[in-house]
Amino acid sequence: MSLPTVRDYCMLEKIGAGSYSTVYKAFRKDGSREVVAIKCVDKGSLSKSAVDNLVTEIKLLNVLKHEYIVEMKDFFWDEGHIYIVMEYCDGGDLSSFIKKKHKLPESTCRRFLQQLALALKYLRDHNVCHMDLKPQNLLLMRKPQLVLKVGDFGFAQYLSNSEHKFTIRGSPLYMAPEMLLKHKYDARVDLWSVGVIMYECLFGKAPYSSSSFQELAEKIKDSRPIEMPKAAHVSTTCKDLLMALLKHNPADRITYDEFFAHDFLDLEHAPTKENYEKAAALVHKAVEMDTEKNAKEAFYLYCEALRYFIPILTDESDIKRKEVLRHRVNDYIRRAEILKIAFMDENTGKHPTFENKGNVSSLQRIPSLEKSSAFIYNELRILSKSTTHMVDALEIGEVAEQYLAEGNYALALEKFQSCLSVLVPLLGKEPAGRRRDLLHKQVQIWMKEAESTKGLLATKDIDSLQRTSDEQCVLQ
Repeated sequence: MSLPTVRDYCMLEKIGAGSYSTVYKAFRKDGSREVVAIKCVDKGSLSKSAVDNLVTEIKLLNVLKHEYIVEMKDFFWDEGHIYIVMEYCDGGDLSSFIKKKHKLPESTCRRFLQQLALALKYLRDHNVCHMDLKPQNLLLMRKPQLVLKVGDFGFAQYLSNSEHKFTIRGSPLYMAPEMLLKHKYDARVDLWSVGVIMYECLFGKAPYSSSSFQELAEKIKDSRPIEMPKAAHVSTTCKDLLMALLKHNPADRITYDEFFAHDFLDLEHAPTKENYEKAAALVHKAVEMDTEKNAKEAFYLYCEALRYFIPILTDESDIKRKEVLRHRVNDYIRRAEILKIAFMDENTGKHPTFENKGNVSSLQRIPSLEKSSAFIYNELRILSKSTTHMVDALEIGEVAEQYLAEGNYALALEKFQSCLSVLVPLLGKEPAGRRRDLLHKQVQIWMKEAESTKGLLATKDIDSLQRTSDEQCVLQ
């Protein structure tokens, strides 16, 4: 089949086709020889709604400029066609990528979702709803590193949370229940689609995979429970986000603010220039604390810095800069591990015992012991004997500290989160007094240690993320 002739461009090959358009890989004939993708739309095949969609797409792409949104570089037309010149994404689409890999590691899924979330945050700031989020519309760039970009804004609309539409838009398999069932809907439809995409990334198939539209509609209408494959294992935060996105009732679904703030995405530590500066400032403070022999605070600060540095390291495309940063990060990791041993010894240190004779021993008045984590824990254990839930949660926290000391960070974080999920509500109900003061201190200690564990846990992903990235760059 012969390729069309387009002014200023040399067409190379056909790379995709839709109901009324064909996409070609091409390059500019000028000195830059920039490689682009050109969407050629046949005017004669356009219905009125297709024209409206195309006009909306061009208007939106002319305004929307973001690193995780496919860029429109130009558009023009002749007698028979309309041409939209787009940024060329050399890694194909997410659908093909998932089929090739069968399913994606949780760390890769998180990185793609972070990029998608940042694009959606930008769209929300511009009051835009995509309306057709699916793996086929999420394109990948391989070089200089693997990056996801949102494309195809043919169904996109300016839409706020308060507005409601009735037109069915998008692909049924990724379409929110309220849209498929022709109920009122709003911008939350995109969040359901994100949930389906996330499910497909993790497990290699959509949650409601069906052989026909009728079968799909019946599953949606019956609000069939969405279950994870039996052999599948994902982290607690990953499962929490997935299930929060895939709520049939949009009123129960996670909100955009909750989505952007979710622990699994951790957008707070996304690789940005501002976050690099935060990380550098934290390391500077950590060195100060280290010099002052404050092992505990230095440890917390190094771990907090690592939560910013590691995403930046994995995102860095320049080989030389990456190698320099890797050496620095490895130094911070080693120092954090040394400091961890120092302050964990304090946490589990032996202190003089005391008897509980109706009131707390006079040892509580000794300032050096009063500041000790072990002293706080031991006294709190004695005062909490009458509250079974508190005793159980404190024991879980102690186990978490043991896992942290041993370097088993995944289990340590799980245990910290488990004990805090009990202790924080108990703290809210605890009457004023000595026990409340101690409980508050213990909760603060374990919250800090949980955050530090997240930093250390992220260090375990450096090599695996690098291997995954290298492997993914070899796309056939």
